[in-house]
Amino acid sequence: MSKDMDTVGIDRPPSDDNLVDLKSLDSDALKLAEMGYTQDMKRSFSVLSVLGVGFALTNSWFGISAALITGINSGGPVLIIYGIILMALISTCVGISLSELASAFPNAGGQYFWANELAPKKYANFASYLTGWFAWAGSIFTSASVALAVGSAGVGCWQLAHPNLYDFLGTWLFLADSHSVILPWHVFVGYQVINTFAFIFNCYGRTLPTISTIALYTSLISFLVILVVVPAKAPTHQEAKFVFANFVNNTGWSQNGIAFIVGLINTNYSFACLDCACHMSEEIQRPEKMIPIAIMGTVAIGFVTSWFFSVSMFFSMNNLDDLFDTLTGVPILELFYQALSSKAGAIVLEALIMATGIGCLIACHTWQSRLCWSFARDRGVPFPKFLSHVHPTLDVPIQAHFVSCMIVAIVGCLYLGSYTAFNSMVTACIVLLYVSYSIPVICLLLKGRNNIAHGPFWMGPIGLVSNYVLLAWTLFTLIMYSFPPAMPVVASNMNYVSAVYGVVVSIIIIDWFTRGKRHYRGQTARHEETNYVFHEEHNNNKNNTNNNVVH
Repeated sequence: MSKDMDTVGIDRPPSDDNLVDLKSLDSDALKLAEMGYTQDMKRSFSVLSVLGVGFALTNSWFGISAALITGINSGGPVLIIYGIILMALISTCVGISLSELASAFPNAGGQYFWANELAPKKYANFASYLTGWFAWAGSIFTSASVALAVGSAGVGCWQLAHPNLYDFLGTWLFLADSHSVILPWHVFVGYQVINTFAFIFNCYGRTLPTISTIALYTSLISFLVILVVVPAKAPTHQEAKFVFANFVNNTGWSQNGIAFIVGLINTNYSFACLDCACHMSEEIQRPEKMIPIAIMGTVAIGFVTSWFFSVSMFFSMNNLDDLFDTLTGVPILELFYQALSSKAGAIVLEALIMATGIGCLIACHTWQSRLCWSFARDRGVPFPKFLSHVHPTLDVPIQAHFVSCMIVAIVGCLYLGSYTAFNSMVTACIVLLYVSYSIPVICLLLKGRNNIAHGPFWMGPIGLVSNYVLLAWTLFTLIMYSFPPAMPVVASNMNYVSAVYGVVVSIIIIDWFTRGKRHYRGQTARHEETNYVFHEEHNNNKNNTNNNVVH
């Protein structure tokens, strides 16, 4: 603040939502007040529970199991084994970039807040606005992809146990085309059931840290059980050459390099969403130290679990072709069945993956609701007053949570129309999140890395290299992940991710010019309101001192 507080220019008082009594604040809440925000959420999360949210969401070994079919068609074991190593290295750079900013600016807004603070004043609001929308859209698409993975797993288990059940259901529901093959409406029902079930767990803030910790342990225990049981029960084991040197290209691309890149979406998906912990900054003590621990811990645990899981599964595989053609639509379930020769055993192991997936979806809901709520505080989305409300008893942004989950439910309807178009959203969630990370990093580099107050986590030259790796990888994914997954290209295998980008950008532009440009609470407004609050506090203290001298 200025040395002479009496001369500070005060342009506007804060809105009622941002009024604050500075004397009542602890150090974390005071830092938040200096950013222009009030402490609306209780700081009830520990570093373990935040790590639980972060890892439950990223959950790399679950991501590998859920998206296995993409990888084994576009590179086979080679893609998965070495793709995990590549993505772990890139994700380390992404994690360092996010951790540095989260440590310097611990705010639940995460990347949109960083962009607003770091961008040149002229462009700060629009840069922040774009970032917030890209991040929220990415979180919605991620939730949809996880709900689909868990719903598909449930339907696949049912099909394995009751291969003729759908004949009965088709007759009962008067569906003449029903047969033993899983139909889109079967998966759609599973999707909606899982999304609704996971919604419940984010409705009460007091239990959320415990649920997050349980989700972390559920994932790790499930991983260990599968890691031990499948190789132990498999009747035969593959040679090391199959696991570490077997390249498969069933994509139709003549160049194996393109097939490998297309398949990287699988391993990339398994390390996505690293910003999740950043949006818990206002629910944990000392976030400038704890959030980087959660982010880097997520990358480390993700690499170890996903790599050993993949090696174990490929050594235990009997017939790779059967995984491509399984009627369950769930390759990992077919792999379990091959290894255990027992439907019940395979379903039990898949149930562990489903339990892990539900924990992942709960974390997705936590993440998307915090993004929506924090963005609404700055009027970045329509109906900001409604969406920025934190329920005083439940201690969660219940409206933001409900609306986000409803959007996920609506997005699921696309699966009924086009499975291919829906899958394009998986790609979109990866790339949109990278773009949302890149905007504040670009702003940081333009401003100068040494021209901001560093947090406790600051990597110096390593951080600079990490920034450039993040930007290069974002550009790479924006271009290469738009390629069709298979050749020749027809409507059923087209990559519609460009259309997804177009829809998202259109929504952003329309909302910006109709509402956001006039109402968004950006850098200037926040700084003016913050100056006003601290100026008033200074004057009050000064008056109290003068009164004491007089008496």
